[in-house]
Amino acid sequence: MPFRFKNTDIDGVILIEPQVFVDDRGFFMETYKESAFAAAGLTDRFIQENHSRSKAGTLRGLHYQVHPKAQGKLVRVTSGEIFDVAVDIRPESATYGKWVGYKLSAENRLSLYIPPGCAHGFCVLSSEADVVYKTTSEYAPNYERGILWNDPTFNISWPVQNPTISERDRAWALFPLTQNLRTDP
Repeated sequence: MPFRFKNTDIDGVILIEPQVFVDDRGFFMETYKESAFAAAGLTDRFIQENHSRSKAGTLRGLHYQVHPKAQGKLVRVTSGEIFDVAVDIRPESATYGKWVGYKLSAENRLSLYIPPGCAHGFCVLSSEADVVYKTTSEYAPNYERGILWNDPTFNISWPVQNPTISERDRAWALFPLTQNLRTDP
């Protein structure tokens, strides 16, 4: 099998390790294969792909979209290293309010699948990082929401001091755990 799929402490958040073929020319790996993902229970259809480049200490997030435009994401790093975070904000989930974080890098070649209903954010650990992620729903600004990156409800252990954060990400509110996430805009 070209991938190893590892369940995390949040239901539906999956850490994915590709099989990498290395020789004197370099390396080859598959980064996504519909049949292999489906065999592992990941049957989402990805319909948009995004690419961001960020400098050391940059923190992006925590972002999500609400129903009916909620997004699943498949995140990987093509250069550099990040600390990638998923926060479970699905009220019906047994892990509601919990978070997980993993180092993703061009070197370890890991990917993280984050299902719809989870917020996502990352911070850059290297001098620069390129992050590429597929989404299961197109970007829909009217359905976009965010949570303040340092919300004490979650107490995320970000591995950066004094991160660089956009004005938009600084303006997100604290997350009320009683929030109804199925409300349309």
